[in-house]
Amino acid sequence: MRSVNPGGLLLRLRLALRANPVLAAASLALLACAAALGWSAHALTRLDGELAALKAAARSASLPSPLPAAAVVPAVLPAQPADALDSFYATLGPRRHAEQQVRTLFALAAKNGLSLSQGEYKTGYDRNARVSTYQINLPVKGSYDAIWQFALGALRAIPFVSLDDISFRRETIGDPAVEARLRLTLYLRDAPGGEG
Repeated sequence: MRSVNPGGLLLRLRLALRANPVLAAASLALLACAAALGWSAHALTRLDGELAALKAAARSASLPSPLPAAAVVPAVLPAQPADALDSFYATLGPRRHAEQQVRTLFALAAKNGLSLSQGEYKTGYDRNARVSTYQINLPVKGSYDAIWQFALGALRAIPFVSLDDISFRRETIGDPAVEARLRLTLYLRDAPGGEG
């Protein structure tokens, strides 16, 4: 069982929101809706308590209840437009071009002066989301700054990639070169007509 690193999740969320302003705006809208729903639920709970108190007071005074019984209305969330789902899938990269994205990563590493060792690659598929994944583990060596420039450049250049993990190691304190291991995931869709 994997442990969840809340700091890592928060970092991934911040990077994803910074890389995609549309996603950031949609996230803010969803947070506002959630806050409004939470406030509404709180207000309804408070009103329900006040109604119960009024009914109890009316019963104790032998008066008929001044308010009718509250009808239970199930909460109905508005359906998301099909355009939002289509927009999500349109943002994903085509699965058949995953190797081109790997070449982009190698070019970015070279541009930032990093030496890039042989990477490890692993494919996956989420049937529920209908999304393919291509996980890439890249060991790189260079300056700390260059490694971060590479990581941020990858997020800018490939909108459907996530930086899942990054770890740093230095042989000695005075060594200017840092070894890092980056785990990136490409989120991909199948090509139209089932081509992959």
